[in-house]
This record gives sequence, C-alpha cells and structure tokens, in this order.
Amino acid sequence: MFRGAVSSLVYAACALVFLFAPRASAQVQVTTSQYDNARTGADTHETILTPRNVNANQFGKAFTLRVDGDVYAQPLYLPHLAIPGKGTHNVVFIATEYDSVYAFDADVPALELWHTSFLDVSKAINPVMPDEVACPFIVPTIGITSTPVIDTEHGTLYVLARTSERGGLVQKLHALNVATGAEQPGSPVTIKASAPHKSLGLVSNPAIFDPKAENPRAALLLSNGKVYLSWGSSCDVGPYHGWMIAYDARTLQQVGVFNSSPDDEQSAFWAGDAGPAADAGGNVFAATGNGTFDAAPRGGRDYGDSVLRLALSSGGLNVADYFTPFDQQKLNEADNDLGSGGPVLLPEQPGPHPHLLVVGGKGAMLYLIDRDHMGKFHSGDNSHAVQTISTPDMIFGAPAYWNGHLYTFFSNDVLRDYGLQEGRLSLVAQGTVRFIDPGATPTVSANGNKDGIVWVIQTKGFQAENRPAILHAFEAANVAHELYNNTQNDQRDYAGRTLRFTIPTVANGRVYIGAKNEVNVYGLLPASKKSQ
Repeated sequence: MFRGAVSSLVYAACALVFLFAPRASAQVQVTTSQYDNARTGADTHETILTPRNVNANQFGKAFTLRVDGDVYAQPLYLPHLAIPGKGTHNVVFIATEYDSVYAFDADVPALELWHTSFLDVSKAINPVMPDEVACPFIVPTIGITSTPVIDTEHGTLYVLARTSERGGLVQKLHALNVATGAEQPGSPVTIKASAPHKSLGLVSNPAIFDPKAENPRAALLLSNGKVYLSWGSSCDVGPYHGWMIAYDARTLQQVGVFNSSPDDEQSAFWAGDAGPAADAGGNVFAATGNGTFDAAPRGGRDYGDSVLRLALSSGGLNVADYFTPFDQQKLNEADNDLGSGGPVLLPEQPGPHPHLLVVGGKGAMLYLIDRDHMGKFHSGDNSHAVQTISTPDMIFGAPAYWNGHLYTFFSNDVLRDYGLQEGRLSLVAQGTVRFIDPGATPTVSANGNKDGIVWVIQTKGFQAENRPAILHAFEAANVAHELYNNTQNDQRDYAGRTLRFTIPTVANGRVYIGAKNEVNVYGLLPASKKSQ
C-alpha cells in the first residue's frame, strides 16, 4: 500500500511545507521536459534575460554544479521551495547516470540541499554498465536517462532508474519528496509488465517487459493524476518492444500497459530524449520507431512508425486513434524511425482542424496532424495529414513553439523558423550556424509574447567527440541573429564535455545545461545585474 496511517501524516506534513511556502507567481516552474505537457519547449515567464542583454559582454557562465554522473535528463526547477531546516530556495533538480538525484540552490554555487542515491554497495545495487546491455552509447554508467516529472500539488518528484542488483538488471519508478529527497511511502516500485502475444491467431506466450533490452530515454509524463513511462531500446539489441506503462501518481499502482508491437517486436518510443505529450483531456500522444505496421488493412496490433493517441480507461491503455505515413514500410526498411521525434501539441487554430500536433522523424518530413481525427493509414500518399513538409534532414527530439512560430533544428542543418497561420506552417526565416548530427531540441524563453530567445545545445554527433558542449542563443524574431555562444569567451564560459540529445532549461534568469558529470549554469554577469 502507498500510505499507512502514520506514513500518511508524514507525507501530508511534507506536502504542506511545500504547498504553503511563499512563491513568486511570475517565476516559471519547470516540472516536466519541455516545460509543459504540450511539449512546447517555451518558458513564457522569463523577465530577466532579453535579446538586449544576452551577449558575451553581459552574459556568461555563473558557476558549475558537480555531480556523480552524466546528465542526460533535462534539469527541472521549482521557485521558493521550503527545505526543512534550510530555509526557502529556488531549487534545480538534477538526475544522473550514476543513479542519483540532486537538489541544488539554483542561484548559489555548490549549495547542495539534498542528494538521494539509489545505489547500495552493501546490497550489491550498482549502476548498469554498458557491457551489461551490449550498448556503448551511454558510458561509463547507465542509471537515469529520462527526464523526471514533478507533481507540485503533492510535492513529489517521479524518476525512473536502472540498476544492476546482484547481477540482474532492474528498473524502478521512484517517488521522492521534493523538499527532502526521501522516498515517499510505497516507493519504489519495480517495473513489470506483459502483453498477450498472438501467433496464428491464437494467444501464445506473452511479451514480457525486459529491463535489460528496454532503454527509457523519453521523458516521464504526468497527466490527470497518472505517471506515464515509455521505453526505446539499447542499441537495437532485441527482442525489444515499445512499452508505455501508466501508474497512479498517489498509490503507485500500475493502471495501464500498452505494447506497440505485441505480435512482433521493435516499434519503440524514444523521441530523442523529448517526451510523449498530453492534452487537457488526458489523451497521450507519442510516436513509435521502426517496426512492423499491420493495423491497416489487416486490423493487426503492431504500430511501427506511427503517431498514436492513447487513452486510459477501465479497460487499460489503448489506441484511440493513430496516424501512419503511407510509406511506413520504406521507412521501416531504411531504419528511418518516425519515433526519433517527439510530438508538439499546438494551440487552438481557426478553420476545420483546430487541434493540431506536429512531429518529425528520421524520414526528413514534418507532419501536421489533426489530433481529433488523425487519419489512420492511407495507401499511396499522405493526404490523411493536414500538411507535410519535406525537411533538409532528420529530426532527433522535438521543435519548440512560441508566439505563432515553430522553431526546428534538424540534423546537419541550421535553426529554422516556421510561421503558423490559419493552421498551416510555412518557412519564414532560417539561421546561418550549422550543427552536425543530431541537430538540437530548442528551448524558447520569453516575457509573454516579447523578448523571445531560442536556446540550443550543440551536442555530440553519432561518432562521439570529446569536446565541450556549446550553448547558443538566437533572437527568436530573427533566427539569423546569434546573440551569444559560449565559445565567444571560451576561457570564462566553457562548458563540460558534451553528451547527446540534451535540452537546456531556462528559468528565472539562468540557463542550465547538462554535461558529463556536471551542470553548467549561465546568467547575467555581476556588472550587468547591477544595471538591471
């Protein structure tokens, strides 16, 4: 059980400390990947950083937060959080590949508020090593890769961690108190799941969740009181599936299991470390990678290279609608996963398609899809999409949306600005700074509909380079205008060694970027702050 009589009181008391701490209403709370469940990637409460002061003379590295492992997960942020015995702080939460979660003061160098490790050498609980999963992409240890999610109402941070326990690999969902880092009652729970498998029309041995083959890269999602977890693969070492599993946020009871390839394999969720999206009604949207597609015309249950709308009901987690490109078979054969991209839900539009999502993948195509009537599968062309746009290269991760503009950074390309009008996208501007593979997932900071800045991290390519991460800032109103990058004053502003697919977090005048064994924190330099 999640709560006993005594533990309920402890849980409630800690939650009250959080709930009644003073807050600054103007400050953003970054509780999930890409800022919100629509995955817009936009912080619209940024009043400190503007296109006028983000430059190498006024802006630079403030300090570095040292941690015990690599930081792939996007840092999260809560303002004015009361920490028992330590006062009230703006807090940045950092998860590492060494199975740790840290809470640091977001504004003060090296002020650690709490640190929780899921390892215990005395019990032979260790991080996963790359050779245990036959995958060298995340090294030297594998622990927490996916971005956690925070439930501010109940003061809980949910994190999915991988560990090696007495030689066997385990994945667990942890629920931590945001003020103390302590496990909430009933936490953690070990991930277990199965899905019926059909062979020759008969139910045979079920597909079983394999903690060794399933690699959680996509961010966690909290929607309507449920925590959603999803999985990709470790270097395509099979057999693996696309799993999405839902848990009740309060009880940690498993309430839904979906397998995107129950009668075959593959079709995984990974999204280049972005995350599945959700609308206000609790519908979950996610894209799958390469794999068999047989939902149409045969009425099968395998959804390779598809965008799914999943709905949770008393019958579990099931497909309510979907979109599959007409050339799915070719995408599959060429390993051009649609699931390398994460969906972004766009604001309501005029016209016949008010509710749209946009997603891209490795097939060099952006798809604008009516999420109320997704179109399913149409043989011969993509006329079941609202719009398709050929792109210069692949997308890994997701675009960012702000103020009628969609910002993309495709692999081997430059920053692009697509205008959204009357439910249609059109290219309006592009930058000049070119990134190699894998491009980037942008973050936008703005003060409402003004002072927009597009932030991106130049990460490492498929062929790993041992070099620092590079933070870039572009003016959102003119993406050809680069405001800043940290090589302009490299001695002062250098970052840690780059990783892959990392996403910057902007909050309250600071920019946080994950790197190897550290998070680098950027902001206005002291002389600039005095002039504000």
